[in-house]
Amino acid sequence: MTDRDVTGTPEPEEGSGATPFHFTDKRKVDPTSGAPRVPAEGASDAAGAPQGDQGDQGGQGGQGGQAADPLEALDFEPSAETAELEKAKADAAQHLDALQRERAAFTNYRNRALRDQEAARTQGTQDVLAALLPVLDDLERAKQHAELSGPMAAIAEKIDATLARFGVERFGAVGEEFDPTVHEALMHRADAEATATTVELVVEPGYRIGEKIVRAARVGVVGPE
Repeated sequence: MTDRDVTGTPEPEEGSGATPFHFTDKRKVDPTSGAPRVPAEGASDAAGAPQGDQGDQGGQGGQGGQAADPLEALDFEPSAETAELEKAKADAAQHLDALQRERAAFTNYRNRALRDQEAARTQGTQDVLAALLPVLDDLERAKQHAELSGPMAAIAEKIDATLARFGVERFGAVGEEFDPTVHEALMHRADAEATATTVELVVEPGYRIGEKIVRAARVGVVGPE
């Protein structure tokens, strides 16, 4: 057996000018110790195409071999969005509170305006009734003496109907129990048989609008001694 039959790397012949062939061990685990190998710093791309591909992949992953931040592609900051949302909620709550206050103020104003309107209407009716009292007293005395007939009787009935439409009520009649809040006693007569003070004579009837007494009934009363 000659030297050429020995397994191994053939030696180049002298004067051929060929470069000796050698293998590069790219194993990541040391076959002797079994420990992972740490690549040497400054390794060049001449080690082979796989290292170059890995370098390209590392470059695509991010600068300096770091993974790309997934939030870099977003055009807003989550914290800023949360602050804007909280501010919007606070503004909405403030506007709702202001709206509720305005609504309550308007409701109070409307109720007050209605009360004032009703009071003005009642006061106007009272003023007209007070001005008509002398005429109404004359008509009432004419009725008591049966002096109203024909057209004048019809006119008196129309006046009474008109006053009733505006809430005017005439009161005071013979036999009623005397009430100092609605009656004005012009005369008083004692009677031994009387058990209570009652109206005996109506001089002028009273008028009221609702609960408002425009004029008390002027009467003569009779009562126990």
